[in-house]
Amino acid sequence: MTDESPIRDATPPLAKPPLAKPPVGEADVAAGLAEVRAGIRRAAEDSERDPASVHLVAVSKTVPAEGILPALEAGQRIFGENYVQESKGKWPALKERFPDIELHLVGPLQSNKAREAVELFDVIHSLDRLSLAAALAKEIERTGRAPKLLIQVNTGDEAQKAGVAPDQVDVLLSECRETHGLAIHGLMCIPPAEDPPSPHFALLARIAGRHGLPILSMGMSADYPAAIQMGATHVRVGTAIFGRRARR
Repeated sequence: MTDESPIRDATPPLAKPPLAKPPVGEADVAAGLAEVRAGIRRAAEDSERDPASVHLVAVSKTVPAEGILPALEAGQRIFGENYVQESKGKWPALKERFPDIELHLVGPLQSNKAREAVELFDVIHSLDRLSLAAALAKEIERTGRAPKLLIQVNTGDEAQKAGVAPDQVDVLLSECRETHGLAIHGLMCIPPAEDPPSPHFALLARIAGRHGLPILSMGMSADYPAAIQMGATHVRVGTAIFGRRARR
C-alpha cells in the first residue's frame, strides 16, 4: 500500500537560493520573468523533460495592474491570484486588453465566493472540502462556465494550512466526481517551509498518477526546479518576478 501519511523527513532541508529581490513596484519585472523562464528551461532539460510541458503561473497577488503590464508585454499570459476581491478589481480591464489571459486562483477559496470565482477564474487550485465542491458545482451549473479544478493537498498535515490530508484525497475526489459531477484535472500542494520540498512533491505526483490526473501544480520561487524534477506541470512563481511583497 502506498504510504500517504504526512511526511516527516529527517534529512536537512535543501539549501534554497536567497531571494534578494526589491519590493513590488521596484523590481524589474521583465528581467525577473526572463530569469524564471530560463530557470524553468534548465530544470526541465536537466530532468530530460520538454520545457514546453511546464507552465509558468506568474503570481501577481498584491501587484497593481500597472505592475503586471510589463509581464503581459513580455508575452506572459498565465497569472495566479490569491484573493477574489483583489482580482475583481484589476483583471476584467486587463482581460479586455489581453483576451488570451488565463487566470488561476491559487489561494484558499471561501464557499461564499464560489460564484465570483467561477465567473472570473479559468483554473481553481484550492478545492479542498465537500462544501466548496457543492458550491462550485452549483455555480458551474448556473453559469455553464467550468473552470478547471484542482484539489489542494496538505502534504505536511499543517493545521494552519488549507488542503485535504493525503489519505483523504480518494474520498474527496470520489465525492467531487460522483456526487457533484465535477471534473477534477489535477492536484496542488504547498510544502511546509521548514521541510525539504522534494518528498512532498513526490507524494503529490504519486497520488496524481494513481488517479490519472494530468495537472501537478507545485513549486514556487524558491523551489520550482525541484518541483519540475518531480513532474510539476505548473509552477507558481511570484516573488522572483514581481519582487518582495509586504506581509498582508
